Amino acid sequence: MGPESSQGAMPKWQQALLARHQLAPDYLPGALKWFAPLAQALAVHQIDAGRPVLVGLNGCQGSGKTTLSDLLANLLRQEHGRSAVALSIDDFYLTATQRQALAQSVHPLLRTRGVPGTHDMPLLQATLTALLDVNRTTPVAIPRFDKAKDDRHPQADSIGADTPVDVVILEGWCLGAAPQTPAALQPAINSLERQFDPHGLWRNYCNGVLERQFPPLYALVDQWIMLAAPSFDCVFRWRREQERKLASSVTASGPNSIMDDAALRRFIQHYERITRDCLQRLPGVVDHLFKLDQERHIVQYLQPCSGVQA
Repeated sequence: MGPESSQGAMPKWQQALLARHQLAPDYLPGALKWFAPLAQALAVHQIDAGRPVLVGLNGCQGSGKTTLSDLLANLLRQEHGRSAVALSIDDFYLTATQRQALAQSVHPLLRTRGVPGTHDMPLLQATLTALLDVNRTTPVAIPRFDKAKDDRHPQADSIGADTPVDVVILEGWCLGAAPQTPAALQPAINSLERQFDPHGLWRNYCNGVLERQFPPLYALVDQWIMLAAPSFDCVFRWRREQERKLASSVTASGPNSIMDDAALRRFIQHYERITRDCLQRLPGVVDHLFKLDQERHIVQYLQPCSGVQA
């Protein structure tokens, strides 16, 4: 498939994708160069497997995971005749009320969404199991999370995935993350941990969730993809771009609407420990590795090995 020279000549699904993600038309030629072959490889993998397959996509905040998962799902449907659905682990956050309860009973930092321990892992596991069930005959409700309101959309706003599904793409910044050793957890790595978690209660709780609840999820994954940032230093700038897109696409009010730079710098410190560990460990153990530069341009594609050893 060759990208068209003007947006007006593009297939409607490509125009819709650009609009959803607020992208210029010149995004597509480069994206298709790298990701059309990946979609083909995933389609072949699914056909060879003869069953629904789950693809796990890792990347730090702002790396382009949501756009890529949407693009892959569309390529699988439009170019390869595969039924595909794209999910985000972000849509499986605990509700604001549930996180407030955790903040009171375990640690105040668990009020902030993001880290392992703030997701509804049983709901995620049940949703994926249903989607991957070859005998399923009914739609699966997929929850949606409103980041502007910092809470889950009402159940009535859930998306229904029809049957059958050939490929499920699940993206998330902490997918593939592994628990750290007690020695690695002990020293605080940023001001948030030093000031608000001096005894390591929060990070040990998150680490325990990674150890207990994430391996059953990883056991379902057939193929792993990583969008690898050159360093954690990119996260603030990339995440700020996301925040500005959110600001331009919603009308929100209140303390959880849109973060300014100071709030954003504090927010990403919640993610720093696990993001740094993923950037160091995952590039050697994923099936498809796309190395990014500071501007999120792909500079190299590798196929390191056949799966994540979590």
